[in-house]
Amino acid sequence: KSPINEQNLALIDSLRAELKKSGPDLPIYYGNRNWHPFLADTLRQMKEDGVENALAFFTSGFSCYSGCRQYRENILEAQKEVGEGAPKVDLLRKFYNHPGFIEPMASLTRDEIAKLSTEAQSKNKLLFCAHSIPQVMADHCFYEKQLNESSRLIAERAGSEDWELVYQSRSGPPSQPWLEPDICDRIEELKKEGYKAVTVIPVGFVSDHMEVLFDLDTEAVDKAAECGMEMARVPTIGTHPQFIAMIGELIRERMGLQEEKRALGSLGPSHDVCPANCCLYPRTRPAAAAGAGRG
Repeated sequence: KSPINEQNLALIDSLRAELKKSGPDLPIYYGNRNWHPFLADTLRQMKEDGVENALAFFTSGFSCYSGCRQYRENILEAQKEVGEGAPKVDLLRKFYNHPGFIEPMASLTRDEIAKLSTEAQSKNKLLFCAHSIPQVMADHCFYEKQLNESSRLIAERAGSEDWELVYQSRSGPPSQPWLEPDICDRIEELKKEGYKAVTVIPVGFVSDHMEVLFDLDTEAVDKAAECGMEMARVPTIGTHPQFIAMIGELIRERMGLQEEKRALGSLGPSHDVCPANCCLYPRTRPAAAAGAGRG
């Protein structure tokens, strides 16, 4: 059984308490792409409850087709299924460089590094891990750029310059290029390079669902043990109070209740409204989409 529904419901409970405390005190609904409750069922319930306008928070902090545009397509399909009177849905911006995400992740990273032996800490590589995506998908979005920026910001605040971005959960045919390197392959290489430990930070995920538990807590742990290396695994952000407060902040931003849009680093806050050609996935006609915009 996947724990992701329970984890999302825990996030909702925490956010509900945050909104009651800091405002605005809004009802919260929950909809999925691939499992109950499906988006159309959620929008239908919202319509019955008299909701006309809504804000959507995607539990993916990085821009790509599967982590943004596809969700927008799913919402449009659900609105068509519900028909007249379906709520209008606007999005909250991506949070990859928001201090409410970066700062607690850096704190969690420092805590895990401190658990390594003194010898391991002297030759320790930080591996920031995210879900791999097809290269053609990555070529039409800012996924890699945003992941690298998040990783850099977290590593800096965790006191390390020795970090890399790696990937997990590759699927699809072997002939189709996906983002690399794979985390387990990289652990093997780091052993040969003389590293004593790896600290694994699941920067691309907000909860410890099945892919994280298997790819990191089983496969990566086994690979590190096979290589005779220590491994520290940083928890996902989950229901960390700073992260929950950040979601409330994004809601107030989008409602015009807060002017400041906080962001760390040099890339600035992400856009509120995605351009029409944002995060395209040119699976059938790559040449036609070669000049597509990114987001």
